Amino acid sequence: MKERLWTKSFIMLMAGNLFVFMSFQMLIPTLPPYIKSIGATGLEIGLVTALFSIGAVLIRPFIGYMLEYKQRKALVLIGAIILLIITVLYPISRIVVIFLFIRFFHGLAWGWSTTVNGTAAVDVIPFSRIGEGMGYFGLSTTIGFIIAPSLGIFLYNVTSFTNLIIISSILGFISVILLAFVRYKTPEAVLKTKKENLKFSYLGSLVEKSSWYPSFITIIICLGYGSVVTFIVIFGEERGIDQIFLFYILNAIMATVARPFAGKWFDEKGPFVIVFFCISATFVGMWILSYAQSNFMIALAGGLFGLGFGCALPTLQSWTLSMTPEHRRGVANGMFFSSIDLGIGLSGIIFGSLAQFVDTANLFRIGSLFLIIALVVTVIEVRKKRITPKESTV
Repeated sequence: MKERLWTKSFIMLMAGNLFVFMSFQMLIPTLPPYIKSIGATGLEIGLVTALFSIGAVLIRPFIGYMLEYKQRKALVLIGAIILLIITVLYPISRIVVIFLFIRFFHGLAWGWSTTVNGTAAVDVIPFSRIGEGMGYFGLSTTIGFIIAPSLGIFLYNVTSFTNLIIISSILGFISVILLAFVRYKTPEAVLKTKKENLKFSYLGSLVEKSSWYPSFITIIICLGYGSVVTFIVIFGEERGIDQIFLFYILNAIMATVARPFAGKWFDEKGPFVIVFFCISATFVGMWILSYAQSNFMIALAGGLFGLGFGCALPTLQSWTLSMTPEHRRGVANGMFFSSIDLGIGLSGIIFGSLAQFVDTANLFRIGSLFLIIALVVTVIEVRKKRITPKESTV
């Protein structure tokens, strides 16, 4: 008999995480034009992303360390509340330096919240259904990633920046309320651990040795995916494709439909087959996107990205956590999210530099090479360990 997955706490944690992501991701595409409107230079606009990423990566080892001995509820609520407070501060930051200072702290809060929320989720989910459960939980992340930026752009165009912040803050407030009513499960090993018995090591809290490999794969595929995130709107303008939003809509639909099946596949067969399939689908999607001349091809590419990249991330996260001891899941979860930030951040630098020499379509094709690298190293890992796919989850 299967252990119960859909508990009240799991549903509320998913909903709370969705509102956290919605509140935050609405601001991603709108902060650059806002800071430009108050007099920022090109370098300062670039720092909006850079300082945020630096903050998120810097904080995660400390949060991973705290998750080794602290109960989940306080950490989850602190993260959500700090995110809400920082969001409210944006409209009063009419000075660029102050704005960038706030942005750095927003990155710290985001790194905190994503790490503790993901760890709280894996503690609530029965271990026998970890792949399926994290697949569903990952939908709250995916929907936030895909829907919220488009909503933010729409609101920024039709109303004021202040009103956008108000709506974002309301979503953040709802997330705090939902997360406050979750009944968290802190592992017994964590409850028995005392801070004075732990020795903090920044590197030790940044990298979990038992599960580093899936996070390494995550960095590689995010290096490829980052080219799409950065340049797809510019690509649409170059090709005269006026409904680029179809890429995001089909991405969301396919990720939503496929993730539950991918999660069950992970639980039954292990990670290697599903990871190989997801990376392959993303590779094909990138090449179709690079040749797109119509809305249909944009939608087709988006669907393949939802099937591929949309399922790859929760699978890789489940793989990371399934290889990690209970008391180190916070560290492993922080490592996983830092891998996403690092991959996409480095991708922006790499492809931003290449954009001076090649057109956007070729940027996507070059980005697809990172997916080939991910496929090759995955095959090498299977052969090196000489293990069956199912054994890899142990």
